[in-house]
Amino acid sequence: MSSPRWRWPSVTVAAALLVVAGSCAALFVTNPTRDDYQDFAGETLVNLATKEVCERQTLPMVLQLWISDCPRLIADQEPALALLADQFTRRWNLGLASVYVTTVGGQNLLPALRLPRYSVTSLGLAGQFWVLNAHSDAGKLE
Repeated sequence: MSSPRWRWPSVTVAAALLVVAGSCAALFVTNPTRDDYQDFAGETLVNLATKEVCERQTLPMVLQLWISDCPRLIADQEPALALLADQFTRRWNLGLASVYVTTVGGQNLLPALRLPRYSVTSLGLAGQFWVLNAHSDAGKLE
């Protein structure tokens, strides 16, 4: 009498492989594009710059008196910041997801005014973006 051999039910294995293949295909199709990231980066840089420049009041006193609505001034620059971010972004396309690293700023605008340097590392997955790490010259950002 031969001993019975244990076998994987072929339907279960096929179903599991189909689920895995379908999930990978869905992630591949929904991997955000560079244009999607450009929109996300513009919005993220506006938020970071507003916190850094307006809320922490890092502008010289003369500019603080001259600029009446600092958050709006920065928000109005979102399209320009998005284009700037795109120029200074490296993307690693992993097929199912993408990692983006953007580093902008650090230039002197005036002798007494230097743009902070921002570095943002983001993960694009399933049509969404998550900021993994964000910091400026002053340290880690929230």
